[in-house]
Amino acid sequence: MSDLIARALPVYGLPEDTPLTLLNRSENETWRAGDLILRLHRQGYHTKPEIASELAWLTALQDLPGLNVVRPVAGAQGLVTQVDHRFVVAFAPITGQELQPGDDLARWFAPLGEITARLHLQSRQWTPPAGFTRKRWDVETILGPNPHWGDWRQAQGLEARGEALLTRATELLGAKLHAYGTGPETFGLIHADLRLANLMVDGDRLTAIDFDDCGFGWWAYDLASALSFIETDPRLPDLIAAWVEGYTRIAPLRAEDRAMIPSLIFLRRVLLTAWLATRADSDTAQGFGGPAYTHGTLDLAERYLTDGLAEFLA
Repeated sequence: MSDLIARALPVYGLPEDTPLTLLNRSENETWRAGDLILRLHRQGYHTKPEIASELAWLTALQDLPGLNVVRPVAGAQGLVTQVDHRFVVAFAPITGQELQPGDDLARWFAPLGEITARLHLQSRQWTPPAGFTRKRWDVETILGPNPHWGDWRQAQGLEARGEALLTRATELLGAKLHAYGTGPETFGLIHADLRLANLMVDGDRLTAIDFDDCGFGWWAYDLASALSFIETDPRLPDLIAAWVEGYTRIAPLRAEDRAMIPSLIFLRRVLLTAWLATRADSDTAQGFGGPAYTHGTLDLAERYLTDGLAEFLA
C-alpha cells in the first residue's frame, strides 16, 4: 500500500522521497507524509461521491465557534485523489494525542458533549450541496440481512446459546428503535464514530477527527459511538452524565433521546462486535477483538434483556 501512497505524493506537491509512516490500519490506512496526513480508503467501501460528501461537510464545519475538527487539504485532483482504483484524501496534521481509556475521561466528556451539540446544530441548519450522499446508520443497515459492517452472527467465539441470546436482545432493540423512529427530531447527519481514538487532545483543546463514517443516524448515537470499546467501564454512568451536561449547554436533548441512550449503546456494541469479525486485519481488531469481546457483548445483552441497561439512563 505504501506504493499507492508514494504515487499520490506529487498530487499534493510533495517530493517523491517524502518519508512515509503508517499511523493506523483500521477501516482505512492512515499515513503521515511530510506535513500532511493521507488516508488510503479501503477498496469497495465508500464511493467517490460519498468521500467527496464527507469532505464537503468537513469544509463547511471549518472555523465555526467552539468547534474544532480536522481540516481537509486539496491536491491537484481536488479533495479526492484517485490512484488506480483507490481513493486518497489529505488532511492537515493535528497537534496533541489521541484520547485514551486510561485518561481522565470525566474531564473530557462534557466538552465532547458540547462539540457534538455544535455538530448537530450545524447539521440541522446546513443545506448540503447537490449530489451529497452518505450512508444511513439505522436498524436495517446495522441489524438487517446486509449490514454495512457485517453480521454479528459471525462474531468470534459465538456459540449457539449466545446466538440465541443475542437474537432475543437485538429483536427487542430493533423494536425499540423502530418505535423511536427516524424523523428529523431524532435522526440526521452525524459523525457516527466519535470514539476515543478519533478525539485529539492538546492542552485544553479537543478536536474531532476521522469523519469517514459520518452519515445519517440518530443524534444520540454520537454519544454511543463515543463509548466504543469502553462499554463495560465502571465510569460509564458518570461519563454519560457529563456528556449530557455538556450537550445541553448548547442544544436541547429531549427526554425521549435520553431514554434511548442505553439502547443506542447496546446497538453500537453489537455493531462493533460484527465489525471486529469482518475487519480482523485492522489494528483495532487486534487490540480489542476476539472471543473475549464477544462474551462481553453477551453479558451486555443479558443485562439489556433484564433491565434495559437502566444504569446508563441519563
